[in-house]
Amino acid sequence: MFAYTVETNQSVDEAVQALEQSLSNHKFGVLWKLDIPTKLMEKGIQLDQDFRVLEVCNPDVAKKVLTRNQKGGYFLPCKIVVYTSSETFKTEIGLLRPTELMGLIEDENLESIAEEAEKAMIQAIEEAK
Repeated sequence: MFAYTVETNQSVDEAVQALEQSLSNHKFGVLWKLDIPTKLMEKGIQLDQDFRVLEVCNPDVAKKVLTRNQKGGYFLPCKIVVYTSSETFKTEIGLLRPTELMGLIEDENLESIAEEAEKAMIQAIEEAK
């Protein structure tokens, strides 16, 4: 499966805040946050769903990836989404799995780095939910 997704009883804002703290505890920083409904509204398009995209990075992991194979940089930084499910109306936190992305490059060195990063991010998501 290309993604890892969990459900939480928190609001989107609460989940983002908890996720930022949990990621920090695992040496990941949030480089950028995109509030999609707000950005679309700037263009005159209304989206009646709360959806955030967080781009996260662990500098040590990024350095390992880029020094082993620069093509790994195509998949940096990692993306985590936090949104209100249109099906359940609950907040979900989802991770695009680094192992799936790095697997496209077919470099065993990158795959092992991706496994470590993915494990840490899943742990951070579990702690945040």
